[in-house]
Amino acid sequence: MSAVQAVGAPGDAPRPAGAAVSALRGVRLPSGGLGDVLLADGHVRDGTQWTARGLDLDAAGWRVLPAAVEPHAHLDKALTAPRIDPGAGNDLVDAITQWRAMLPGIDATDIGTRALAAVGRYLAHGITAIRSHVDVPLDGDRFRGVDALVALRDRLRGTVDLQVCLLAGSEADDGIVAEAVARGVDVIGGCPHLAPDPRHEISRMLDVAERHGLPVDLHADEQTDVDLPDSAFDLVEMARQVLARGLGPRVTASHCVRLGMLAPARLAPILELTAEAGIGIVTLPITNLYLQGRGLAGVPRGLAPLCAILDAGIPLAAGADNLRDPFNPVGRADPFETTSLLMTAGHLRAAEALAAVTTGARTVLGLEPAGVAPGERADLVLVPDVEHGDLLASAVDARIVLSGGRIVADTRVAQTLDLPIHEVIR
Repeated sequence: MSAVQAVGAPGDAPRPAGAAVSALRGVRLPSGGLGDVLLADGHVRDGTQWTARGLDLDAAGWRVLPAAVEPHAHLDKALTAPRIDPGAGNDLVDAITQWRAMLPGIDATDIGTRALAAVGRYLAHGITAIRSHVDVPLDGDRFRGVDALVALRDRLRGTVDLQVCLLAGSEADDGIVAEAVARGVDVIGGCPHLAPDPRHEISRMLDVAERHGLPVDLHADEQTDVDLPDSAFDLVEMARQVLARGLGPRVTASHCVRLGMLAPARLAPILELTAEAGIGIVTLPITNLYLQGRGLAGVPRGLAPLCAILDAGIPLAAGADNLRDPFNPVGRADPFETTSLLMTAGHLRAAEALAAVTTGARTVLGLEPAGVAPGERADLVLVPDVEHGDLLASAVDARIVLSGGRIVADTRVAQTLDLPIHEVIR
């Protein structure tokens, strides 16, 4: 493997963070062949639309992929694991209890500092777009998380595409939700499965989204019990309302682990209805494998039925959810950690797993396509040109990350552009 270097330049010094790239020469393409990728104005170009403005890089020995997406994070909670009992084993309710006990000691500065550090880890691992849910807690300044993440979103603009998604519990009344919208959230979200009346909560969130013209991302069916009629499933109610309202692909259902407990004959009509509604699904293997199935004999996987979802033609995104907090005490902020779990626990094929953290995730989040085809956004990641399985198993750490055609991270030297993170990022 050679170091990426400017053509004709001596040595193998890493290129400076922030530098614009105009061409990647001799790189391994996603199709498997070798070729050149031409970049201009933040996008991939063909030869007729390209004028060299930036570094012309010899990328022989490297593979180029679309940059990854974290479609479901909780940056307000990130990196709080050192504040909890390290021996605790949490289910969902335990994790919520621990988080709420921690909240009185957390202010907007605390959230902003940890969120920035977490984004640095995501970026260094090749993630250039993140959707983060954010709580509106019951005590203190209810909007400290919203304000911190909206400010971070604006600060990162042009380097990381951060979508701030409200996570409103049923105790957050309509006035609280409206104020969060006024303060700048990008997406409306909630957790109807924890509400006394899930159907009403789904209606309420969809009403707000319609009123303000915003997309919706709801935590849905984040349980493994199936002793209820299918009509009571969050996803079924979401699909019915989305069809009635004509909202289409602007609605996302996250988690959906309850569906993974269903027999095929019962699952099929639910997925057919979901596909008809155009709802995208986000699966979150590391957190749900940690939280779900505790205390049950024959421990279930705590995963949505991934193969069946894809077979039904439903857009699928995958992420890590929480990062080192009461809901997930581990995690590397690495999309290839997620692909490894998608393959081992979810039985996806390699190409399907990679798509779920790249192109599929961009589709679910409504982002413009990124990749190496002319016209696609030049959000790209260079990794050593090793065997595909090593890459998807997260066995490779060296990554050079481009956002809009600019180098924004290089883990060979632990650089991250414009992020004052005082830690070595690996």
